Amino acid sequence: MRIFIAGGTGAVGSRLVPLFAAAGHEVTATSRTAEGTRRIDSAGGRGVIMDGQDAASIRRAVIEAQPDVLVHQLTSLAAGFDFKRFDEVFAVTNELRTRGTDALIAAAQEAGTGRIVVQSYTGWTNPHSGSAVKTEEDPIDPDPVPAARKTLAAIAHAERATVDAGGLALRFGSFYGPGQALGAGGEMLEAVRKRQVPIVGRGGGVWSFCHIDDAAAATVAAVTRGAAGVYNIVDDDPAAVSDWLPELARAVGAKQPLRVPAWIARTLLGEFGVAWMTTARGSSNAKARDALGWAPQYASWREGFRTGLGVDPVDAPSR
Repeated sequence: MRIFIAGGTGAVGSRLVPLFAAAGHEVTATSRTAEGTRRIDSAGGRGVIMDGQDAASIRRAVIEAQPDVLVHQLTSLAAGFDFKRFDEVFAVTNELRTRGTDALIAAAQEAGTGRIVVQSYTGWTNPHSGSAVKTEEDPIDPDPVPAARKTLAAIAHAERATVDAGGLALRFGSFYGPGQALGAGGEMLEAVRKRQVPIVGRGGGVWSFCHIDDAAAATVAAVTRGAAGVYNIVDDDPAAVSDWLPELARAVGAKQPLRVPAWIARTLLGEFGVAWMTTARGSSNAKARDALGWAPQYASWREGFRTGLGVDPVDAPSR
């Protein structure tokens, strides 16, 4: 098939190029820079420069490629996380999820593309009440904290536009693994090493994780399997912060995380960060397992944190 990857040098896109090329597909993948296109070329694809914030640039790239499948992996997360300024940090990604998604879908439809797969997210986006684990039948959070409302609206827009176009929206859990914020040398992992990520209150917020390689494998599966709709791409083991954070610290040889009351944590993490740490709900992967024929290589973050972070346990600092 002819496969077009919007965002061919990002966390997932960079893994998809060699996977699709090795399977014999003709891969066109985009980057904003010439250096990025060269990396795509060396991985077996054909790199093209595209501006994901420019509808005309998007249309030219897609129409030229005439893809059978379009995969949307455009994000802009270089600024890292700031829980108190969440929407501000995600401003460009939100534009890519709204105007960028609309432009990609319009171009794909004009090109006669038969299948569309779009990156989404699951985690803090779930309602923060009721059952600890949500399915795709549950609505997204109807009342997000103000700092994340624009980001949640952008995620909802991308999903709605994708499904309306007959495509698949893959809701990835919180990424970890090499090259990620929660991976060797990553921002969040280093913060855990420095005991800068506390357990807030009782640490009751439930997180669902996804190793970056499992995200890529699920995307490969979605290219040929599954009906239009949303799919949670997470491991089998949703867990409370009070469970996973101490295990993460132990896996990288760090001291155990501090425990702080919510009223203190608000000054550091804001309302959004406190809500994620205390009231978030996890996600079930049952639908993706059944409809996509996919299963995570790292079935649990427990094993993933020990062997999938890209950190050599022998060299993990003892604290």
